[in-house]
Amino acid sequence: MDYNRQAMKITSVGATWVHVPIPLERQHVSDFGRIASFDSVIVKVETDGGLVGWGEAKAGVGSAASAHGLAAIINQDYAPLLVGQDPRDVSRLWDVLYNTPREGYAVERGHVLPQLGRRGLSVSGIAGVDLALWDLLGKSLGAPVWRLLGGRRAERMPAYASGGWADEAHIGEQLLGYVEKGGFRAVKMRVGVMDGEPHRSAARVRAARRALGPDVKLMADAHGTWTVAEAKAFCRMVEDCDLYWLEEPVTADDKIGLAEVRRASAVPIATGESEFTRHDFREIAELRGADVLQPDLAIAGGITEGVRIGAIASAYNLRLAPHLWSGAPAFAAGIALAASQSAGFILEYSLGANPLLHELVHETFEVVDGQLEIPDRPGLGITVDEEFVRRHARA
Repeated sequence: MDYNRQAMKITSVGATWVHVPIPLERQHVSDFGRIASFDSVIVKVETDGGLVGWGEAKAGVGSAASAHGLAAIINQDYAPLLVGQDPRDVSRLWDVLYNTPREGYAVERGHVLPQLGRRGLSVSGIAGVDLALWDLLGKSLGAPVWRLLGGRRAERMPAYASGGWADEAHIGEQLLGYVEKGGFRAVKMRVGVMDGEPHRSAARVRAARRALGPDVKLMADAHGTWTVAEAKAFCRMVEDCDLYWLEEPVTADDKIGLAEVRRASAVPIATGESEFTRHDFREIAELRGADVLQPDLAIAGGITEGVRIGAIASAYNLRLAPHLWSGAPAFAAGIALAASQSAGFILEYSLGANPLLHELVHETFEVVDGQLEIPDRPGLGITVDEEFVRRHARA
């Protein structure tokens, strides 16, 4: 059927909080506590022609989160605005959801007129819908999303292993296991208040570098848990460890403090997983607060907003590395964005327990010699196991 030549209308929009328990032996402990589940909101958009699009919205940047409210925003507030609309009008529908009830003025006048929902779960809800609409658009044209964004810049991209919770005595062994498992040439470990004082995090980083040697890239992620003074102290302690970046040294609420940390050290700064829309990322760029921007497309506003954030990164000569600690829909979307944007350069691959990446869809995302293939399947390139969704649906 040639979906591109006929009218297409949305018939239903459904959001399901998927809650998947993690076996005790696969759980890890960080500043988020013991992670006993992986949670996300899976969005399904159905059309009158039979095409279905899949998206993902997140209520938290980590693995576990309560998502009743987020699912309700999509099901109760957004779905009535979308039913009957052409899903291929992705940009206009983004404006409808962001600017309601003044979307008519916003579309006509070409500037935003939002109410209170400019941040937080409202934008995450938009993100989930947006990913599903891009999936539908790609399927209707028989093209992968990255093709619609201008094409992929390479058939494969380097990936980094994201994990690293072990103590000083075992962190080297843990990270070397990542290198051996997928041939990763870049690995990321967690630091921050989970260690107590910054000098304990620095000791773990030094142990990691000794084990890895000089040729494997090493990143550290503080999850926004340090004060400016603590982050600056940590950076001084690890300046000889050749960190590829320090991620989220301070809370996302303190962008001026973030810029202060960056000015005080030669360690590159990465941030963005806790930010919403292009407006937050524009402010980071203007303040010179980071070297690498990391939007989570299931939080920051979807692919539509991700392209705008990618343009900001390029305009300010920054780099783009989407936050990909997520389920398969957001992971696939992040791959498409990074592969198509001039500032995209590396992909995150979670080494924690991630059933929504490996069990939610029939496709696999395999890292070979530290590289991830950019798939050429239509849309986001995923086939969701709906029985898995039903089995793990949280009422």
